[in-house]
Amino acid sequence: MTEKQNAQARIQGFQKFGSKLGLERMEALCAALGHPEERLRVIHVAGTNGKGSVCRYVYEVLRAHGRRAGIFTSPYIGDFRERIEADGELISVADLERLTARVAEAAEALTRETGDSPTEFEIVTTIGLAWFAEQNLDFVVLEVGLGGRGDSTNIVKNPLVCVITQIALDHTERLGETEEEIAAEKAGIIKPGRPVVSGAEGGAARVIARRAYALKAPYIDATKTPYHIKKRILGGYIFDAVINGRHYDDIELSMTGAHQVRNALTALCALECLRAEKLLAMDGEALHRGMKAARLDARFQIHSADPLVIFDGAHNPNGARALVDALQELLPKKHILFVPAILRDKAADEMIAIFAEAAAAFISTRSANDRSLTAEELAEKIRAAGGKLIAEENLAEDAYNKAMSQAHDYDAVVFAGSLYMIGELTGEERA
Repeated sequence: MTEKQNAQARIQGFQKFGSKLGLERMEALCAALGHPEERLRVIHVAGTNGKGSVCRYVYEVLRAHGRRAGIFTSPYIGDFRERIEADGELISVADLERLTARVAEAAEALTRETGDSPTEFEIVTTIGLAWFAEQNLDFVVLEVGLGGRGDSTNIVKNPLVCVITQIALDHTERLGETEEEIAAEKAGIIKPGRPVVSGAEGGAARVIARRAYALKAPYIDATKTPYHIKKRILGGYIFDAVINGRHYDDIELSMTGAHQVRNALTALCALECLRAEKLLAMDGEALHRGMKAARLDARFQIHSADPLVIFDGAHNPNGARALVDALQELLPKKHILFVPAILRDKAADEMIAIFAEAAAAFISTRSANDRSLTAEELAEKIRAAGGKLIAEENLAEDAYNKAMSQAHDYDAVVFAGSLYMIGELTGEERA
């Protein structure tokens, strides 16, 4: 077993403690490590959809300006170390092993003392914070794992900017049954007097705005930003926008879809907050370079051009809608084969109904995750939605091979519904 596998196995040993919201364990764990979070300048990002993309836009723009920046995100696609990155490099295997041992020992001591063990995500968050504190960084872009108020990343008490992206129904068993309830949990990252950028809409946006007002936190509504999309292609979009009277012209994105333009606007508003507080002297050329450099796997990812194969991690109805909207905009009236895998705790019926709007046919499959619907269960949902089913494959690799054997009959093949499935199909080591 390699050092990385040793570290990952030790971290995942904390899976048995489940996912528990609340900051008591993080407070104790960070105290044991000398409070690394207090030595970081953080842009804190929560939300249901789009937060990973917003984090990447901000991170790449900071780097393009010559600033040393770190980024903490989840989940990973191929390599466990993707969660923790600084200055363009993933945490090294040696550093991951070293800090895992240190944090795990502190967690085990805490468990013996209190009987309450930190969770796997709390362990990973603490490793990230400890590593960032060693790297002499100018900024850290920190993505919330689940919710906001009780998420382990909310150990950060004085972020530079708080960002909340689009709110949708997801993890309702933990966060609430309505978008307003979920928004209240996400708004738990807002801190007194610190700027808040919101990409939410409707009732969720009103909840966030009220929380910001109560904490005397300046509130910026990114959805009110004027913008104009100038070019739409499979490889990305180009748009103009005006933020606080400043013109952002010909912003080129390498991530595809109108939803990515909205994510980019949210990121630009967050960067504008840094500029307004004289934390970042915005340079037009660096800004353009950074926005274009931002890429994420499994976000309308062109896996192959011939045949056209698209990987997308859409795993809730809002993500499914963004994917289908992008397909209908960029590939109108095209013959598309969909290969979905969906976890059983997701809104699978609604997602399949949305996918069916763009799908000429389906191959149902599953991921190796224990929570995944079987290919047979998903096939029933496809039939119920009126979709044409051409195969059921319970191994993602078999579904991929089946789809490739049929690809000549379609204009595109789209794999969607589960980041776990995408990770398996990349062929990268997940252990």
